[in-house]
Parts: sequence; C-alpha cells; structure tokens
Amino acid sequence: MKPVNSDYWDAAKKHLITGDRILGKIITQYHGETLAKRGDAFYTLARSITGQQISVKAADSVWRKLEEKLGSITPKSALKATEQELRECGLSSSKVRYLHGLAEHFIENDTHIKNWVNMSDEEILTELTALNGIGRWTAEMFMIFHLGRPDILPLADIGLQKAIFKHYNKGEKMTLAEIFELSQKWRPYRSVATWYLWRSLDPVPVEY
Repeated sequence: MKPVNSDYWDAAKKHLITGDRILGKIITQYHGETLAKRGDAFYTLARSITGQQISVKAADSVWRKLEEKLGSITPKSALKATEQELRECGLSSSKVRYLHGLAEHFIENDTHIKNWVNMSDEEILTELTALNGIGRWTAEMFMIFHLGRPDILPLADIGLQKAIFKHYNKGEKMTLAEIFELSQKWRPYRSVATWYLWRSLDPVPVEY
C-alpha cells in the first residue's frame, strides 16, 4: 500500500475545507491521514468482492482468513484454491464464483489490463461491470483505491450514505438525488470527500 500523491491530496483538502464547512470540520480531525492506494489490481478487486454487502469488520475478518489460506492473493493462488477452501474462509458460493472468474479474466487478459490506467472513468466502469460479480460499487472501489481517480462518488455505498445522513441531515435519510446534489460542491474531489466521510464513521481507515 502507498499514500496518494501528497500534492493532489493537499489540493483536495483545501478545496473541500473552503467549500464545505461540515466536511471541513471532519477533515481537520484526521490531520496527516490519507487514502492508501493498492498497487495490485487483482488484489483490489478481490478485496472489493469480499466486502460486498457485509460490514467493514466482517470483510476484514474474511480477508485475513483468505490471506492465511492463500498466502499471496493472486489470480493463480485464487484459482488453485477449491470452492470448499474459499467457503471455509467465509466467502459465499456466489463470491467464490466471482473470485474464480476474476482470476481467469486476469490471466487471459494480462496485457489489456495493464492499459486500464490510460482509460477514462466511464471506460473502466463499463469494462469492469461487464464481468460477472463486478457491479458499479466494486468498480468504483477499484477506481478509488487502485487507480486513485479523484472524482468518484459511490452513490449507493451504505457507509457513505450513513455518514451523509449523520453529518448533513441529523441522521435522517436523504434521497439519492439529494445526496448527488450535495456532492456537487465537492467536485472534482468527490473521492476524497467520500474517504473522509467514511473515516468519520470507522475507527480505522477503509481499505480495498
């Protein structure tokens, strides 16, 4: 893992603190902390699949078991593991299928995958969501935590929604349209805003 570019992060913080008083207060509570990028594309997507529809704490537990079972988590090690072995780590049957399918895709398309860094957000989103088990949320986590794209808003993310309800609406729910409208003042750093809102809820920084 490695921190994002400090110049980019500092510029994002300045923009968000200036444009949003509520978010500014949150940011000042976590001085010196930044989003940590994953250097391995497969690792990031596999971890995102693991975290689908479960809490951060539960996802961390499953991931630790996977690391103990597989050692280095790579396409080859994932394919080598049996369904039973992966189920014993806490993956559902569907997540086992998704993980094996992802591993096969990486092995078969290695050259093309290395070009993802040069593709636009929409191109990446379209390509990833065409894979079985990779929905929009997982693709968004990949763009935030691996590619380090600065302006991704994972609108359907439960943690992001909870943080927004808590800090902007006294705990009351808001519609997706209202959340999207609120996020416009965070452009072009909605990934950074999202990270700080996640951070405000969890005792440790979110990782994928």
